[in-house]
Amino acid sequence: MSEVRILLAAPLEPFFCLLSMSEVAAEECVHERFMREALHEAALAGQAGDVPVGCVLVHDGQVIARGHNHRQRAQDPTAHAELIALRAAAAQLGSFRLIGVSAYVTLEPCPMCAGALVNARVERVVYGCDDPKAGAVRSLYNIGTDPRLNHRFELIAGVLAPVCSAQLSQFFAALRRERAKPGVDRDG
Repeated sequence: MSEVRILLAAPLEPFFCLLSMSEVAAEECVHERFMREALHEAALAGQAGDVPVGCVLVHDGQVIARGHNHRQRAQDPTAHAELIALRAAAAQLGSFRLIGVSAYVTLEPCPMCAGALVNARVERVVYGCDDPKAGAVRSLYNIGTDPRLNHRFELIAGVLAPVCSAQLSQFFAALRRERAKPGVDRDG
């Protein structure tokens, strides 16, 4: 079987590895499958009026926890998709150490969520689109791969990025249209 050089992360800091074509196809298929689950969670957040970010946590090839943003509904600044999923996974596994767990998130984690993912000791974080304003695992900071921290995780960026980005763009476009209507409270 021939070997190929594959770019697994998007271009800011490329991560290359040698994989056979069948290994590459299988890995991409797995990442896309779980990212679609995270996209479903994000859609649930959007339908409820929250920013559509979703997360699923996977252990031994199975989804063990799900989460989507609840900040607006709960009026809780910490109710991010990742934190909700991490709490559920810790309860499911009976430990805050989520050894062997992969997180699939539609948007690059913020500093709070990236720190929680480090503290939970997840093995891998796979995310969809970059967050140039608050992304803390690649765009603005490198939490999760910083060698000064006691735990680091593998990072895979850009899985289904166009779909993840479009979901967010459509949500914010609809929000702007709604707020532009006469009589709509712009502070609410």
